[in-house]
Amino acid sequence: MADGMLTLSGSFEDATEDAWLAGVEKALKGGGLERITRQTRDGIKIHPLYRETDFASSADPRGAPGDSPYLRGATAAPDPFLPWDIRQSFSHPDPAITNQEIMRDLERGVTSISLAIECSGTTGCIVTNLDQLSTALKDVRADIAAVSLGHRGAGSGARAAALLALWAEQQGQPDTQKLAFNISPLRQLMRTGKIGGGVDAAMAKTAALTKVLAAKFPASTSLDVDAQTLHEAGGSEAQELGVLMAGAVDLLRRLDQAGLRPEDAAPQILFKLAIDANYGIGIAKIRAARRIWARVQDAMHLAHAPMKLHAVTSARMLTKYDAWVNMLRGTAACFAASTGGADIITVRAFNESFSVPEELGRRVARNTQIMAMEESGLGRIADPSGGAWFTETLAEDLAQAAWAEFQQIESEGGLVESLVAGHLQARVAETRAALMKDIGRRKTPVTGVSEFPLLEEIAAPVADVLSPPPGDGVDPVGLTTLLPDFQADPGADTIAEPLDWISIAEPFERLRDRSEAHLEQTGARPSVFLATLGPLAEHTARADFARNLFAAGGIEAKAAPVTPESVAELAAAFAASGCKIAVLCGADKRNADEAETAASALKDKGAAALWLAGKQEAAGIERQIFMGCDVVHELTVALAELGVN
Repeated sequence: MADGMLTLSGSFEDATEDAWLAGVEKALKGGGLERITRQTRDGIKIHPLYRETDFASSADPRGAPGDSPYLRGATAAPDPFLPWDIRQSFSHPDPAITNQEIMRDLERGVTSISLAIECSGTTGCIVTNLDQLSTALKDVRADIAAVSLGHRGAGSGARAAALLALWAEQQGQPDTQKLAFNISPLRQLMRTGKIGGGVDAAMAKTAALTKVLAAKFPASTSLDVDAQTLHEAGGSEAQELGVLMAGAVDLLRRLDQAGLRPEDAAPQILFKLAIDANYGIGIAKIRAARRIWARVQDAMHLAHAPMKLHAVTSARMLTKYDAWVNMLRGTAACFAASTGGADIITVRAFNESFSVPEELGRRVARNTQIMAMEESGLGRIADPSGGAWFTETLAEDLAQAAWAEFQQIESEGGLVESLVAGHLQARVAETRAALMKDIGRRKTPVTGVSEFPLLEEIAAPVADVLSPPPGDGVDPVGLTTLLPDFQADPGADTIAEPLDWISIAEPFERLRDRSEAHLEQTGARPSVFLATLGPLAEHTARADFARNLFAAGGIEAKAAPVTPESVAELAAAFAASGCKIAVLCGADKRNADEAETAASALKDKGAAALWLAGKQEAAGIERQIFMGCDVVHELTVALAELGVN
């Protein structure tokens, strides 16, 4: 080395890109970088190598953190003690228990709360009147810890927001109260498929209520633009961002028509995005959101202001089997949200997919953020991913794809019109179908479910829930108090196909459910026999592949206690196993030479069906399993052949 500091390296040749590319070509045995180039759901290429020519960080056109138009975040000096808001969601149906959970978690590191309200108590806390809300929020200081409403019912949240306003007025000093009322008729339409009385009447009420709330609570936000529904329904990143912007624009336009100016409404918006375990894309998604919002502000002649963004870890990525892996998914998503620069982060409890989160679930969720903040120091540097060639390039590509989706929605008349006509739902359905196809073929693996499942797993804890009687709906007393003279002429209901939430693990979990029911009924799991051919070194890879594949459907794979050395020994071991299905596992040449003979011997010992791990065909073999096959279909067939309902 010229500087003389690393003399031992001086004998090595300088590394060049050409030499590296030649090494890649040699290692891949032809095909070059295209063989290891991947694509996102939006068709954006993820290259194995990024260069400064992809993003000239030395001449960054996006400015500095804290500088308008805030493409790199709201501040150049993050709070060293609290770089982002640690927000926890609370959804126990009993308001009194919810309050206990809130106070415990505030004492242990949570800095704001999201109260999930749902009057039936199925998915949230039963809050129908001021007394129940006061019970849930007893002793909460909203001037210290922000209170956010999570609306899980059928309405837009206006009634619950007005009820929260009454509660906040009772606490005193409303100008210091930090509240997120999160009123959103558009979220209501996407989630439920209906706005009673029509979107115009809903927007008129939203505009009137927002004016009152903004005047009473200047440190709060009244509106939310929530694109989580797109993500949770199976949409892509560009679709989620496109809907985020289309929702903001549609909301601002309709509120303007209802008498609330865009320059007054825009500061009242809290943006929400879902972040999954793909942290590279998650970081880029948050950065792309800021770029698109700045462009929208320009187009609408709004003064540039930082985007207030709440990142929530994905619900669709959570699994109910081997739920402990959800901790890793939440950690990766938290890393993406914090590194991407989210202002508020909610990490879902790892057991939320099958239970009301209990103490362990909430503790792990909040400690994931605390450890990221305190021990990993993720918030100590402003815009830590800024200038990274990969991140900046991907964010730009994603912003362009999202802008195209936004323009498509605009060409359809805006978000509401696109939803009513079903255009957006059709595109999401196409994306979802492609996603679920890849999951079913294990092209997109789900660890602990489709890959490396544990049949004898340790069950995650669940909450002991005794729900109080459900309510019929939120008391309108808040609205009548805050808007005594408000009148709106309701029109026909606005109707659209709802975007139902999915779980990416659901196809495999359905199969596991059938296996668990069979185990409970019979005392034994459905099973297949691994008929291994040849010595251990030859058949291990295929046998492990088959064992893992069948376990994804809750099917136990049995094998001979000692590797059979002959077809006769193999057939005898199968007969002793008590299985109905035998799966031949051997190297390709061994399968070609011995599969037919082995199949005949296994048939003679009572095998009802013969499968083979590999793509080869042989007499007597009825089905093949291999990399890229439709695993969900094959497991469905296997369970049927085993008599599992």
